[in-house]
Amino acid sequence: MHQQLIIEKISGVLEATDDTYDVKLTQLLDSAKRIFIAGAGRSKLVGNFFAMRLVHGGYDVSVVGEIVTPSIKNGDLLIIISGSGETEQLIAFTKSAKKIGAKIVLISAKNSSTIGDLADAVFQIGNAEQYGKVLGMPMGTVFELSTLFFLEATISHIIHEKGIPEEIMRERHANLE
Repeated sequence: MHQQLIIEKISGVLEATDDTYDVKLTQLLDSAKRIFIAGAGRSKLVGNFFAMRLVHGGYDVSVVGEIVTPSIKNGDLLIIISGSGETEQLIAFTKSAKKIGAKIVLISAKNSSTIGDLADAVFQIGNAEQYGKVLGMPMGTVFELSTLFFLEATISHIIHEKGIPEEIMRERHANLE
């Protein structure tokens, strides 16, 4: 019962998401010198999933907040994952990156927010009406899982568009784990 509830909810959110986002996001990724991904809490974990697969796809990616993350520069892309677009720490990251000249993408449940107003692009996952309380999917779960699926679909788009064989991706996978 609960599995079906989750599948139906996520499917509905993804159906309400603009189906050109994967192409648009891929274009932004391809035009960036380097890619930085930031989020807070579970949204950061979703960002970590995406960052790993982008590395497997051959992109130069860093996760904001890691001790080895380099400084962001003009020509880089900062992807912020925030359901609200109002997380204070992420607003600060956005302002710093914008001042330096990096492009900003917000992936959010909302089409309007503080970070969204600063961003070069906002990819709204689903629509606001879909994010009310859902029994069994508390505290942002709908956004987090929907975003994870959206980003996995974007990776699938990249793999197919670029013809990246899984063997090449495996060669890029961490071998010290």
